[in-house]
Amino acid sequence: MPLVVMCGFPCSGKSRRTQELKEYILKNTDRKVYVVGDETVGIEQNSVYADSQKEKNLRGELRADVERKVNKDDVVILDSLNYIKGYRYELFCLIKHAQTPHCLIYCLTSPDVSSTWNNNRACEKQYTQQILDALVMRFEAPDSRNRWDSPLFTIQKEDTLPFEAISDAIFHRKAPPANQSTQSQPLSSSNFLYELDKVTQDVVTAILNAQKTSVPGDLIAVPEASEKISLLRHLTRSLNMAELRKLRRQFISYTKMHPTENIGKIANMFVQYLNKIDKDDRSKQPLFSSEMELGVNLQE
Repeated sequence: MPLVVMCGFPCSGKSRRTQELKEYILKNTDRKVYVVGDETVGIEQNSVYADSQKEKNLRGELRADVERKVNKDDVVILDSLNYIKGYRYELFCLIKHAQTPHCLIYCLTSPDVSSTWNNNRACEKQYTQQILDALVMRFEAPDSRNRWDSPLFTIQKEDTLPFEAISDAIFHRKAPPANQSTQSQPLSSSNFLYELDKVTQDVVTAILNAQKTSVPGDLIAVPEASEKISLLRHLTRSLNMAELRKLRRQFISYTKMHPTENIGKIANMFVQYLNKIDKDDRSKQPLFSSEMELGVNLQE
C-alpha cells in the first residue's frame, strides 16, 4: 500500500489536502484509501504536544497503525505534523521493508497564516499559541535531496494539488530497494528497543530479588520466560547489581545488532544467555571480554 506522508506546521491545511487526495484516488482508481492521523487516534493535541513523552508515544502509535495497513495495493495517508526528519526516515525504512513507494506532501505556510487559521478553528480544536509557536520552532523542513523526503511535493495555500504527479509517484514509481539494515531491523524499532530494555530490566530485578532467599542450585523463574535461570548453580556467590548490569548491557548491545522479529522471545534469549555463564568463579575475571565473545556464545 503506497504511503503518502503529509507534513507541515499545525493548521497548514494538511487535513484538507488529505481529503482532496483521498477523494481523487477513490474517484479515479479502484484502490482503497486509509487515513491515519492525530484525529483517527483521538488525541487532545495541547496535552500531547506539551509533553515530549506523550508526543513520542503518539508517533509510535501512528507508525504502528501505518505498519499494520501498509501493503502494495491500496493507499495510506499519514495526516500528522511529521515535522521531525528522523521520524520521516523511520517511515522511509518502513516502506523500504514493505517494498512499496511513498511520497511526501509539504503544506507550506507562514507562521502567521497558520496562527490565523488556528484562530478560525472551533475552540476545542485550537492549539494554544504557546504550543503552536513551539511546534513551529521545532519544525524540520523536508528537503528533496534526502531520499526519505523524496519525491517531495511542496504545496502553498493557493495551489492545487498535482494529482497526476502524485499518482504517478505512488502508483508507477518503483519501490526503493530493501537493504540489509531494513531487512534485519524489526519494523517497530522503537517498540522493539522499548521491549528489549523493559524485559531485560525485569529479568535483572527478578534475579536480584530471588538471590535474597535462594541458595546455589536453585532455579529462578523470571517474567515472560518459559526457561529458568540456573546461573546460581555455577557460582560460589550471587551476582551483584554491577555484574548483572554489565551482562544486561552486553546482551542489549548484541541484540540491537541481531534483532529478533518475535519480541516474545527476548526474555528466553536473555535467560539462555545468562545460563551460558561458565562454571568458573567470575570473581577473578570479567564475565565477557567483548561483544564478539558474547555473540559467539549466543550463536552456539
